[in-house]
Amino acid sequence: MVSSIFGALGTSIFEEMSRLAVETGSINLGQGFPEGLEPDAVVEEAVRALRSGPHQYPPMLGLPALRKAVADNSKRFLDLDVDWEREVLVTSGATEALSDAFFGLLDPGDEVILFEPVYDSYATIIRRAGALPVPVRLAPPDWALPRQRLVEAIGPKTRAIVLNTPLNPIGKIFDAEELAFLADVILEHDLIVIADEVYEHLVLDGRRHLTLFADKRVRDRVVRIGSAGKTFSVTGWKVGYVTADAKLLQPIAKAHQFITFTTPPALQTAVAFGLNLPDAYFLGLRAELARRRDILVGGLRDAGFEVADVAATYFAVAAIDGLDAGGDDFGFCKRLTLEAGVTAVPISSFYGDRDVRSHIRFCFAKREDTLREAVARLARWRSGERRQAA
Repeated sequence: MVSSIFGALGTSIFEEMSRLAVETGSINLGQGFPEGLEPDAVVEEAVRALRSGPHQYPPMLGLPALRKAVADNSKRFLDLDVDWEREVLVTSGATEALSDAFFGLLDPGDEVILFEPVYDSYATIIRRAGALPVPVRLAPPDWALPRQRLVEAIGPKTRAIVLNTPLNPIGKIFDAEELAFLADVILEHDLIVIADEVYEHLVLDGRRHLTLFADKRVRDRVVRIGSAGKTFSVTGWKVGYVTADAKLLQPIAKAHQFITFTTPPALQTAVAFGLNLPDAYFLGLRAELARRRDILVGGLRDAGFEVADVAATYFAVAAIDGLDAGGDDFGFCKRLTLEAGVTAVPISSFYGDRDVRSHIRFCFAKREDTLREAVARLARWRSGERRQAA
């Protein structure tokens, strides 16, 4: 016998497309991990901490230095007042933080609103917690919050809304009006929000990250999740953190106690150091990502792809309506890998019904030479396509 939840899962689209990229020698812009952005000082601090120790279990809630750094960073960049002793928890990655929140706050039979396109782990963990994911669809080209559909999706069993902002895979930042509407809905229906904000420091072109945690009306209903993996481009470290009112954090911490209990102390020390870096680091990261984004987006547009502006995250989303007569984003990504030597992922994989097939996602957090080679391959491929059409 196997779990009805995990046993029914297939291979993820990221694994499938990455495997195809390796087999064909394609440039993999599908999987969302960064290259060449790791800050040397943070890595060296991890080395120093690893050599000096200690090497035993750190406190279950996390090292005080890191919990305080999370609170201080939130104050510096978002003007949030956080009690680091009662309102911050360190986890082994943001996915564990999500799991802790779902297991700690949901009961069997609860319903949870998810905004599609949606990160693929949410629904699986929610189901394993005994709750039911309820999708509310954001649609291209503007991906605006569908206010009426959201209200219609809320029922007597609705317990929570998961809000990913900035949003993977489309880079959407929920604006102030959308957040204010969500706050009204939360209060009217007595809900909580699990806010996945792992891309909070990857907001580009002078934009500001906005969080529901800053709305005093609902602050005690919001669980805010961050990620050192995204902020310092060290996704393999798996260091995340949860900020929440003490009454919400307590059950989340209890779930954490029985899932991983602790996170490597040397990595916690390094992340604490990183969160206290001067503003220049964070601004420099945004500028570098914007420069890489411009290389990819400019190349995609030159090759004939329709690409919306990219406000945040690692990802650019391209429409394929005029490029794929079959209307099959998955098939188009395979074709792009085999014919152009560049791999993307289909946006349909971020929808439960997989029926929004008009867009594909590229990751631009790659080395500059990788991006330039990718856009050169796409230009050659499109040139050949145009010649065949003529």
